[in-house]
Amino acid sequence: MEALISSQSPQHVFAVSHASDVAAVRRAGQKLAESLGFNETRAGQLALIITEAATNILKHAGEGQIHVGPAQSPAGIGVDVLALDRGPGIADLSSSLVDGVSTAGTAGTGLGALHRLSDEFDVYSTRGDGAAFFMRLWRDVPSPDPCGVEVGALWSPIRGEDVCGDGWAVACGGGGATLLAADGLGHGPDAARAASAAIGALGERGPVAAGELVHAAHEALRPTRGAALAAARIDFAADELRFAGVGNIGAIAIAIDDGRRALVSHNGIVGHNVRKVQEFAVPFGPGALCILHSDGIETRWDLDKYPGLQGRSPALIAAILMRDYIRGRDDAMVLVVRRLAGRA
Repeated sequence: MEALISSQSPQHVFAVSHASDVAAVRRAGQKLAESLGFNETRAGQLALIITEAATNILKHAGEGQIHVGPAQSPAGIGVDVLALDRGPGIADLSSSLVDGVSTAGTAGTGLGALHRLSDEFDVYSTRGDGAAFFMRLWRDVPSPDPCGVEVGALWSPIRGEDVCGDGWAVACGGGGATLLAADGLGHGPDAARAASAAIGALGERGPVAAGELVHAAHEALRPTRGAALAAARIDFAADELRFAGVGNIGAIAIAIDDGRRALVSHNGIVGHNVRKVQEFAVPFGPGALCILHSDGIETRWDLDKYPGLQGRSPALIAAILMRDYIRGRDDAMVLVVRRLAGRA
């Protein structure tokens, strides 16, 4: 059975606009760390990471968001923290990450502490367009070996709903990784049940082909209202990604030496009306990206508008796309997966 991560894991999102919000996020992080079996030392590190990230938002941007959830990695148990703002950005990132350097009249230890305390750390910022920070802390030391892919995903329900009808899953095993993105029809609990059924279809199977996964999901979704769905299988040995989709899931593959390719889906509703399932293969060597998103995200995004973003953490790429291209009229989801070097 493949190691599976998905949107079934809780993702806590907090607005940060007041000093009291810092404590609220920290408490949620401590509760999550306890549920995942973190020891006191590692839980204390996580509390410091969250405190510094939230305080940095207040000092430099005035307001923003903190996302806290289980690590989006099949490799091991950890916690991910993502801090986003639309503030003035950071003019000199390398200097700002040195302890004692501050542009806000403070001691300047915050960003340096984020870097030191995190097992994995990344940041993206451009002047005038805000900043995004990604921090990951593993439960166990040393950190687990990577499973062959890096994953970053954000998902958000439409305003007024408590659950999101868009879902995603990534599984590693069998010499590759399997990706799934589902957009349950409509929104609310019924849409969420459809997305959950699709994720369950992947969880019940091993490393199946993309087309086979779509067929399996079609059967699993028959009792639901149905969904748009995309599946992809990365084959490490073949340096290839095979894709199959039904409905309007946006899908792009970006290979280092092969440029950007749109991955084509056929019309239909998985669970109700699937006329054709067809696999397409594209080159997908180390460093390549696959980006899947629901129609809650505009389609006119272009990573070339963000200098250097393509090489940053998938979590940061997903965050920037969500921040800048969410439509706000439906559930929204972005899944970004990068193939790592050294796996074949």
